Amino acid sequence: MQIGFIGLGNMGAPMAANLAKAGHQVLGFDTAGVTVEGVTQVETATDAVTGADAVITMLPNGAILRAVTDQVIPAMSKGAVLIDCSTVDVDSARAVAEQAIGSGLLSVDAPVSGGIGGASAGTLTFMAGGSEDAFAKAAPLFDIMGQKAVHCGKAGAGQAAKICNNMILGVTMIATCEAFALADKLGLDRQKMFDVVSTSSGYSWTMNAYCPAPGVGPQSPADNDYTPGFAAELMLKDLRLSQQAADSADADTPMGQVATSLYEQFVEKEDGLGRDFSAMLPRFEKRGRE
Repeated sequence: MQIGFIGLGNMGAPMAANLAKAGHQVLGFDTAGVTVEGVTQVETATDAVTGADAVITMLPNGAILRAVTDQVIPAMSKGAVLIDCSTVDVDSARAVAEQAIGSGLLSVDAPVSGGIGGASAGTLTFMAGGSEDAFAKAAPLFDIMGQKAVHCGKAGAGQAAKICNNMILGVTMIATCEAFALADKLGLDRQKMFDVVSTSSGYSWTMNAYCPAPGVGPQSPADNDYTPGFAAELMLKDLRLSQQAADSADADTPMGQVATSLYEQFVEKEDGLGRDFSAMLPRFEKRGRE
């Protein structure tokens, strides 16, 4: 395929590189003018999409996505597929899909899970929303960039799945960090805590696969001074999206609201900016009961 790739940041660049390594012709555009191995850099977003069979976007937020798609959709070839891998609000995902379909294109919203490591290794998980035909056209590209793609439903369903998943992740990480901090103050050894919880009803991904306690469990950002695998500010972004969606859907999400408030405090008023989202543990270690 000829692929236009817009947004070559920490996630987009390795994704585009993997497509190029697989033999696709990839034309890339990013406002930062970065260079990606195997990817032909072009001057404008329109240049990237002209004549493309598929266009992939990886952008920071819904407003930027809407601005970019306003520009590129008219330049895309009829029958091409627009695959948005950004994590944005559900309303923006649905609006872009409607615009694309109205212009004779296929459209998939396909946010990802797996972080920078997954993007580089080609082991991302894609949560996709759109028609069966659109998903079928995008699927071979998902196979290159990731290890799993789930067709979640119609337009916006991919973003809905990502937002719900990451709300669980944020809430669970806070609970895991709180429990370790409590265990410390009760004199319980962290390794013993892990040995019990990781094989008991407290089992979770944040405990078993991404333990926030240094030196406990598999290697994680906690073992690298909380250098981000998934930055706290990105967790905050996703939690805010979950609460925006909850407001729109009139859904009661009290734990999601509390998690959002805690990450806001951590990122905007404490030292969380630029740290992994699991750095909530040293935060709780330093705090007493209020």
